[in-house]
Amino acid sequence: YTIDINGMTCEHCVGTVRQAIVSVPGVVSAAVELNPGRALVDVDDASLGIAPLVRAVAGAGYTVAGYKETPLHPHP
Repeated sequence: YTIDINGMTCEHCVGTVRQAIVSVPGVVSAAVELNPGRALVDVDDASLGIAPLVRAVAGAGYTVAGYKETPLHPHP
């Protein structure tokens, strides 16, 4: 998933959001960027859905402004 996140203002915010996302069962990895305010999240099960990720971000004190499912890129 690519998740747009509002409210992050510093690298501490980035770390807080990243920790919240990777604590969700089924998340393989998360890369959080302050600018443009987004997270790139890899999950091991497509059935995980976006809801637990949105709850994790909200629980950390931030707002999900939008998201899109990013297709898997097969490795050659």
